[in-house]
Amino acid sequence: MRSAEQHRARTLKIEQLRAGGAPRVLELCSGCGGLALGLKSAGFELAAHIEADPLAAESYALNFAADEQTRARWAVARDMVECSADDLVNDLELGSETTAVFDILAAGLPCQAFARIGRSKLRELAGGEHDAFRKDPRAALYRRFLDYVTDTQPLAIIIENVPDILNFGGHNVPEEICEVLEDAGYRAAYTILNAAYYGVPQIRERLFLIAIADTLNVEPTFPDPTHFVELPRGYESSRSVALKYVAPDSRRFRPIHRPDRSLGKAVSVREALGDLPKIQEHWSDPKAMRRRHVTDRLPYRKGTKLSDYAQLMRTWSGFESLVDVDGHVVRLTPRDFPIFARMSHGADYPRARAIAEAMFARELDMRGIAPGLKDSPARAALWKAMVPPYDPAKFPNKWWKMDPFRPSRTLTAHIGKDTYSHIHYDSQQRRTVSVREAARLQSFPDGFRFAGAMNAAFRQIGNAVPPLLAKAVAEQLRKDLMGAAAALPRAIRRSRAA
Repeated sequence: MRSAEQHRARTLKIEQLRAGGAPRVLELCSGCGGLALGLKSAGFELAAHIEADPLAAESYALNFAADEQTRARWAVARDMVECSADDLVNDLELGSETTAVFDILAAGLPCQAFARIGRSKLRELAGGEHDAFRKDPRAALYRRFLDYVTDTQPLAIIIENVPDILNFGGHNVPEEICEVLEDAGYRAAYTILNAAYYGVPQIRERLFLIAIADTLNVEPTFPDPTHFVELPRGYESSRSVALKYVAPDSRRFRPIHRPDRSLGKAVSVREALGDLPKIQEHWSDPKAMRRRHVTDRLPYRKGTKLSDYAQLMRTWSGFESLVDVDGHVVRLTPRDFPIFARMSHGADYPRARAIAEAMFARELDMRGIAPGLKDSPARAALWKAMVPPYDPAKFPNKWWKMDPFRPSRTLTAHIGKDTYSHIHYDSQQRRTVSVREAARLQSFPDGFRFAGAMNAAFRQIGNAVPPLLAKAVAEQLRKDLMGAAAALPRAIRRSRAA
């Protein structure tokens, strides 16, 4: 049975909302702040966060701290397993009981153990152990998250993860979380949202779970789509695997949105990137590219029509960037620049490999090297210099050249090591995406800064919740919260707070 103290903690928070206070957020596993930016833009107050990656924590502090003292405290990397809610409140000197400080508890829990794309890597690291993903300690962090629910007594909860968390070795983790939260006095629901349906120039499916304290007497809802796009082949089958263990009669799972064709078209890659500076130094002057830093700024491209999306990225409140912008660093991979230039839009690695082999054959002919001399050192050296080494049968999606007229494919944290999944559509530039372009595809505004060098910035961007998607979820939640708080009869509120 839930205690009177629990009811009192929650109803006092309701009174604060009715008095005009902004809902205060504690975010766990915050990363650099994609979810936080969405929440802040929707009118929530960022009260505290926990992030184990030092550079991601520094980015969060860099972008959201109101003063130097707060920035220093927020830049400290913390582990949610080792740091309790009480520890955090004391460390940040928030000056109140832990149950009274936060109205919203949010988390983008690490997805590596849940994502199918990450399970093979975990299996490799474990020496081929088939179910290594089950033993990854990150897979149990959702249970630690539930400890924070008990300790902070939030009015609402947001969890974001990959859809594969619905089928974690045959176990539907969100369903379990909902059951626990209902026992703790919440109404909970979950669904899959696609970022492209909410103005993000990227087809990115994510699981969202929302829970609201039953004191508020309202069911969780999810935002309606604002944009339409036909999903590429493969998304439906991928969804079906994730949804395999969602019971047909589940009262917690909400049907996946099917946007109406009458909505505006999803934001395309060209609309997202077309006004950003051209980058050619990687092949015209590699030394200049090596000297460039993520923080170095270049003026926006002139003479291009500014899309509504690009205008938003330049003028996002609190993150404006009107004259120039940073993040123009790219990987130096000279072997592959000619291949990038020859790839057509939408082409993937098998096509790239075929292009490389054709270029190699022409070069053999020009040099007078007989193609049948397999053991020729000159032939072997040329092959290594011109042809990527990956087997097309094993890596069909390793490379991809973006289609300028459609949203991008999903950005992942792996872009911190390899950006070949997002080759720029402009063949004249013959390169993979820059840090700022990756940030644009993820819907980070141009004034958002990333701590660390290129690889760290890429990793933070790939790990993040797209801010525009987060904003849509947050706006819907705030509407539900404020409406429920206003509708709650005063007599009931007083009796519950007594």
